[in-house]
Amino acid sequence: MEESYFHEMYRDSDDPWGFTSRWYEQRKYQVTMAALSAPRYRRAFEAGCSIGVLSEQLASRCEQLLAVDLSDKAVQIAAERLKTAGGQAIAETRDFVADWPPGSFDLIVLSEVLYYLDHAQLDAVIAHASAALTDDGELIAVHWRWPVEEYPQTGDQVHDRLRDSDLVHTAGYLDTDFRLDVFARVARQSVAQREHLV
Repeated sequence: MEESYFHEMYRDSDDPWGFTSRWYEQRKYQVTMAALSAPRYRRAFEAGCSIGVLSEQLASRCEQLLAVDLSDKAVQIAAERLKTAGGQAIAETRDFVADWPPGSFDLIVLSEVLYYLDHAQLDAVIAHASAALTDDGELIAVHWRWPVEEYPQTGDQVHDRLRDSDLVHTAGYLDTDFRLDVFARVARQSVAQREHLV
C-alpha cells in the first residue's frame, strides 16, 4: 500500500479506525493480551502501532517496548499515550518493511498490519521476524478477516502464510471477525509445563 494512504487516514481524524471507541477493538485487545503466554517480556516490538492503544497495554508487560508506525501524527499520539508507561516504552516513525529494527525481541506483535503488504513484502517481514525472535520468545499476529477492497491481502491469507512458514504455531483464536495466531521460533513448553503443573 502507498504510504500516503495512512497519512490521509489520519489527516481528518486522530482515531480513524475507532481504536478507542469501538467494543470490537477493546475486545480484540483483551483477547490479544490474554493470548500472550508470558507474564513479562524483556524487549518487545510492535509494528504498525497507530495511536498506541494496544501499545499502552503491551508496555505494562514489557521491560522495553519499541512501537513504530508510518504516520508521524499517529506516532505523536502514541508517544503521548506511552509517557505514562515510563521511559522504556517508545514510539517512533519507521517503515518496518523497509527498515526492520536491529536486535532481537522476545515479543513481536503484528496486529492489523500484514494485509497491507504484497506477497514479497510479507515474506520479507516474516523472514525478519523469524530471525529477530529469541528462542524463548513469541510472535502474535491478529487481523480482521473481512475482505477490504484496498488491501492487497486478507487476514486469512496472511495468517495462512505465517502458518506455512518455519515458525512454530503455539496457539490460536478464530471468530467471524478476526483471527489471532501465536508463533514461536522453536518448539516451546506450554504455560502449564513451564510451571510444572504437568
